[in-house]
Amino acid sequence: MATLTKLLIHGARGRMGQALVRLSEPDKGFSVVACTGRSDLPALDTVPEFDVAVDFSAPEGFDAVLSLCLNRGKPLVSGTTGLSRLQFDALAQATQTIPVLWVSNFSLGVAVLDRLVAEAGQLLQDWQLDILESHHIHKKDAPSGTALSLGATAKAATGRDPVYHSLRVGDVVGEHTVQFTGIGERIELVHRATDRDIFARGALHAAKRLADKPPGLYRISEIL
Repeated sequence: MATLTKLLIHGARGRMGQALVRLSEPDKGFSVVACTGRSDLPALDTVPEFDVAVDFSAPEGFDAVLSLCLNRGKPLVSGTTGLSRLQFDALAQATQTIPVLWVSNFSLGVAVLDRLVAEAGQLLQDWQLDILESHHIHKKDAPSGTALSLGATAKAATGRDPVYHSLRVGDVVGEHTVQFTGIGERIELVHRATDRDIFARGALHAAKRLADKPPGLYRISEIL
């Protein structure tokens, strides 16, 4: 039997954490050794040995799991949003010691979309650039973090700032379109999410790939 990747799931009581627990079954190559959350912070350093920590907690719980990973020399995969500038600085510093992957969207499809946007942008630098995104009515931020990340990729390729368009409608999980418009023609690169489990699956994929990487800052597109 193949060796199982031992996971610490931090933020396990949240929606993403529960999905991670449900999807990280032994037959998929994982063993969950601990599930922690905000109430466990004082005793976090007593958790069993793990190969990689997956964090979907909150800014209040982030510092403790980063410190734990640094103390044990273990990789950290994190999708915790709302981090402060100081927390991002600490995360950047940690990459000198441990492998780290932080993204706002763990969809493997979005990672591929990001690559395609970079390639198209290099070839279509003079075309109009727009990013359209739709999410459910309860999502607060607009543009979404994913739209901003795609926009940063597009700007790096074209040297131009994209125009963002945001919709908050119904129960849409997430849709992102990067549109390049020329005279008489248009190219649309589209990703539509219809199942929230894709984000948990992407985080598990990242955890599996990051477990044996050297220290550094990684992107999902680098470990597809």
